[in-house]
Amino acid sequence: MNYYEQTIEKLKEKDNFRQIHKIEEKFGKYVLADGIKMLNLSSNDYLNLSTNKELKSEFIEKYSKDNEFIFSSASSRLLTGTSKVYKILEKHLASMFKKESALLFNTGYQCNLGVVSALVNRDDVIFSDKLNHASIIDGMRLSGTEFFRYKHFDYDNLEELLIKHRKNYKKAIIISESVFSMDGDIADIKKLTELKKKYDCLLMIDEAHAFGIFGNNMAGCSDENNLLDEVDIITATLGKSFGSMGAFCTADKTIIDYLINKANSFIFSTALPSVNIMWANFLIEEKFEIVKQQSQKLRLLINQAHQYLGDNGLTQIIPVIIGENEKTIKIAQELQSKGYYVLPVRPPTVPVNTSRLRLSLTSEITFEEFKTVIDMVRGFLNVE
Repeated sequence: MNYYEQTIEKLKEKDNFRQIHKIEEKFGKYVLADGIKMLNLSSNDYLNLSTNKELKSEFIEKYSKDNEFIFSSASSRLLTGTSKVYKILEKHLASMFKKESALLFNTGYQCNLGVVSALVNRDDVIFSDKLNHASIIDGMRLSGTEFFRYKHFDYDNLEELLIKHRKNYKKAIIISESVFSMDGDIADIKKLTELKKKYDCLLMIDEAHAFGIFGNNMAGCSDENNLLDEVDIITATLGKSFGSMGAFCTADKTIIDYLINKANSFIFSTALPSVNIMWANFLIEEKFEIVKQQSQKLRLLINQAHQYLGDNGLTQIIPVIIGENEKTIKIAQELQSKGYYVLPVRPPTVPVNTSRLRLSLTSEITFEEFKTVIDMVRGFLNVE
């Protein structure tokens, strides 16, 4: 047995082996998997825009004859993989986040990887929340710079690290997600802005799971707290709430110009197809009221869900921490057999012994449907 086979066997022994799920079709708030129609509680399509048939039909009817309605850019942005629709979208995004400029990337992973690895060098330092996404961690490693990971949401620990290490470096960046993807909790962005000013740092916030849901202008938690002007660099995705593809960074013009010249994941990637860019522009320019309406529906469900749970949660991501891999898998399979598409999340995505069900609320799910799932989970746990 070779190394790869041994590694796979070890993953299977620990119930950590991953496979691509057999989803046959997605429609509305449902998926068809293994021939079974299930309510989708594992999607990041938070506003149910990607499967909205009416919007899709209107978009195709209106724009399918446009010369930009093509399915490959066939080049990087710095060659021929760009056009006016890209610049229009970047202008929209910069305006939403009250920044001078924005830059599109192909995925959220590529965005964080490129931004983090490009903005620092060996004379600089990064201070990162310990539970930040893998794309941020990989970006820090790729940068070759020193980085320190503070305990999750422990801003006293962050300040201790800043006091001890900040003076030894030229530039410093503090990085945090706003809504954390596996726990659904929200960073104290106001406290982070205070620390970045006090210790002369840049502040980068990843709004991937908040963009399109929170904020007066749908620009995430920084917007919700009227702190857009205080956050230096914001990243987010178009592939979640906005039901499209891609990601972006917003900042002042100098930083964006720097990234155009230094972020390898931008420079050396074939650009997103223009049809995806047009879809995002369509939603922002022509259907933004629908986006807002869907967001309001989701926020109402979020409030109802957390009130029923009796906790202090504020977001659409609801983790049910089970602990053991095998038990988590078993409960997920039970839910699927009853028509609820819930998936187990296991290490290394989450820390060891914190395997969980990640319930992801979307705007078309009803409170009664959510309540039914929660009651089932509680029943399984009591039986166990």
